[in-house]
Amino acid sequence: MTGSPERLAARVRDWRGRGPLILGLCGAQGSGKSTLAAGLADRLSAEGWRVAILSLDDLYLGGAARDALARTIHPLLRTRGVPLTHDVAHGIAVIDAIRAGDSVALPRFDKARDEPEPAACWPIAPANLDLLIFEGWCVGARPQGPAALAEPVNALDRDEDPQGRWRRAVDTALAGDYAALFARIERLVLLAAPGFEVVTDWRAEQEDTLRRRLITQSRPTDGLMDRAAIGRFVAHYERLTRWILHEMPARADLILPLDRRRGLLE
Repeated sequence: MTGSPERLAARVRDWRGRGPLILGLCGAQGSGKSTLAAGLADRLSAEGWRVAILSLDDLYLGGAARDALARTIHPLLRTRGVPLTHDVAHGIAVIDAIRAGDSVALPRFDKARDEPEPAACWPIAPANLDLLIFEGWCVGARPQGPAALAEPVNALDRDEDPQGRWRRAVDTALAGDYAALFARIERLVLLAAPGFEVVTDWRAEQEDTLRRRLITQSRPTDGLMDRAAIGRFVAHYERLTRWILHEMPARADLILPLDRRRGLLE
């Protein structure tokens, strides 16, 4: 993704105003959001900006909470990822504290354990931030509406959500609490994949990278996925990822189009 952090940094400098800028960074799984966010933070921090990063992934609910969702709403909500599986109220509280100029702890989620990190391990965002980068695969997403949910997009939809209860619940969440969370974004950037078809490969590369890091740290890798598990996991994201790639470009403040190797196209 050569050039992307500097291109984005140039736009962010133009967008700077009084108080913290809340920058939303949306992109499909494996598209390089975390790398881009870190590169942007490094560049602007070197210029004296106070910058913090909050990932939507770090707002995931733990296993017990998702088990409750699976029992009361739909079994597919046991798998983290789609709207309803995040602690939205906590995300709103964090962003509101940053907007108020307060110092605040930033939550972290351990994907290897599939559980939130202990609060004692969370980093602290300093008071009076200049920039919060809020990144995630569906950051800024809007609901599709009932008519668009009628037909399944893949075998997961067809076989495990035949009545559409899961996808309707997700869409309702996007129109409710998630809309309130995303309304706090002041500028929205879309890291646009060339299509959903690349996402499984990108996600597999992420899993391989995480596996190597855990092995280096002598940490267990039992919670990581093989290729078949990744394919099923990514299927949970397909409907909304396709919708984002279709709908968001018309309203994003900046689009960074990617090729299959995550290179910037323009």
